[in-house]
Amino acid sequence: MREETLSIGELARRTGVPVRTVRFYCDEGFVESVRSGGGHRRFGPEAVDRLTLLRRLRALGLGLAAIESVLGGQRSVAEAAARERARVEGELAALAWRRASLSAVERAAPAERAARLELLAAVGDGRAARDALESFWSRLVLPSLPGRDADMVISVSVPAPPEDPTPEQVVAYAALVAIVGDERLRRLVRARSRDRSASVAYQRALVADGFGVALKLALPRVRAGERPGPGPLLDRFVAVHAAARGTGDSPVFRRELLRAAAADRAPGLRRYWRLVGDVTGEDVTLGEGHAWLLDALDRAVA
Repeated sequence: MREETLSIGELARRTGVPVRTVRFYCDEGFVESVRSGGGHRRFGPEAVDRLTLLRRLRALGLGLAAIESVLGGQRSVAEAAARERARVEGELAALAWRRASLSAVERAAPAERAARLELLAAVGDGRAARDALESFWSRLVLPSLPGRDADMVISVSVPAPPEDPTPEQVVAYAALVAIVGDERLRRLVRARSRDRSASVAYQRALVADGFGVALKLALPRVRAGERPGPGPLLDRFVAVHAAARGTGDSPVFRRELLRAAAADRAPGLRRYWRLVGDVTGEDVTLGEGHAWLLDALDRAVA
């Protein structure tokens, strides 16, 4: 047995793992051993490669559960490394958010510091903030849209938290979460959702032609500061909504469309879209283009 196996000391020297750590790994089942006639642990030659791999994976920060999956063949080294990298990236993102949040509180004027602290503390981190926004849009605003269309709207409506946010971006993102948590806005959205047929038609019209050609055409108007009002662009916008409801453009329909869009014209959502631009760096967002068209509709109806 001695010629074919290694003592615990020999194994420790060959792998660079302390004897006490080798004992721990044996007790936890990571390395197999047999007992000599004198009761000492003896290890086969394969234990060298196994323990060396274990030591290297631990040096990279992998946990024992992940290492066990590699040693057991359930996961490759590359797969385990990828999962660990994703975990580290998540931690770095959380730290970047925390650093920016602390800077935001530090830089706030004394009179504003308490309010800013309350705003940021209510959000947590970037991942939790994004989850709150996605929940609002998917469960409250878009419950009737097919998955692909809902995903399209959410991709526009819920900006990804910046990987290395500035204090200003963190404050803007936290303000987005505060807006969607406002019960007055949520009541407006629920009121629209109660009229299911109108709500579904309105949502489908918004995603027509890749989230609305009319919305995209409105962006230069917003950017130029043009006053919203009647015109071909508004007619196109109304026509898309009328088609979604199987009807035609008329003064009655325009009044109904304006009523259905009450939630989208709420001050909270207007501020929401401006804040989205603060987070993403867009000078004009699609939501601001939508609001411009609704203002144009309001003036046309009036």
